[in-house]
Amino acid sequence: MADLTNPTHIQQRPYGTTTVPPRGNNISHPIASFLRQLQSQSPEYSRQRFGLLAFFISGGILLLLTGITATAFVLGFIAFLPIIIISSPIWIPLFLLVTGFLSVAGFLFGTAAVVSWTYRYFKGMHPVGSDQVDYARSRIYDTATHVKDYAGGYFHGKLKDAAPGA
Repeated sequence: MADLTNPTHIQQRPYGTTTVPPRGNNISHPIASFLRQLQSQSPEYSRQRFGLLAFFISGGILLLLTGITATAFVLGFIAFLPIIIISSPIWIPLFLLVTGFLSVAGFLFGTAAVVSWTYRYFKGMHPVGSDQVDYARSRIYDTATHVKDYAGGYFHGKLKDAAPGA
């Protein structure tokens, strides 16, 4: 019989320490061996491999979700196609009406915004972007002045050549 009061085959360990059980066989899972390789490499190389692994896992998950979404859309479209076809005399005019209303509303809003900005600009209220407009206006004015000066000198010289006795 074994002595249960004084077991000598059990090792006493300090509190908080753990030991890894010995491996009985050399056969391991490919992912486990890959993770062991990650731990044995340098930290920078290990970080790159871990990033690549995370990239492929998240990419695979997103690809799976994309496939599920596309499949659900196609199956839903096939399932509701008879209802869509039967109710199309209602949907097409409604679509055109809503599209037309939103277009007109957008154009009116845009026109009101442009008119409001122009009014504030000419009243001297300095709306957003007025400094850029002033800068562009001064650049155009300076360029036109330089062209006028250059063209004036050019044409003045040509007029003397054309009429030497004048």
